[in-house]
Amino acid sequence: QVQLVESGGGSVQAGGSLRLSCAAAAGTFRSYCMGWFRHAPGKEREGVASINTHGTTSYADSVRGRFTISKDNAKNTLYLQMNSLKPEDTAMYYCAAGRMVGDCRPRRSYNDWGQGTQVTVSS
Repeated sequence: QVQLVESGGGSVQAGGSLRLSCAAAAGTFRSYCMGWFRHAPGKEREGVASINTHGTTSYADSVRGRFTISKDNAKNTLYLQMNSLKPEDTAMYYCAAGRMVGDCRPRRSYNDWGQGTQVTVSS
């Protein structure tokens, strides 16, 4: 059963914006942690942003002030608004959910993963 489905990726010029969406099964969306990760060629998968059930958010230093994570509980959907995009933001972006209560920043906090959506930023 597919739990997390990302959409909204695409190609954009530097300085542009994209909004990623992640539709989740109801049970999965109630997970304590919901987050976005990205994986660029030749690099390790890194955390981009996270939000917990209390609404507390966290961001990687590289995206703070440019990206915003949010969730719509009525739609069981997680979002990532990405503004002022840079070529170094190019990566496959993954939505993730983690059931354990704790720090939502590290990858080990997450149990379920989507298939990813590609974001390409050209200079």
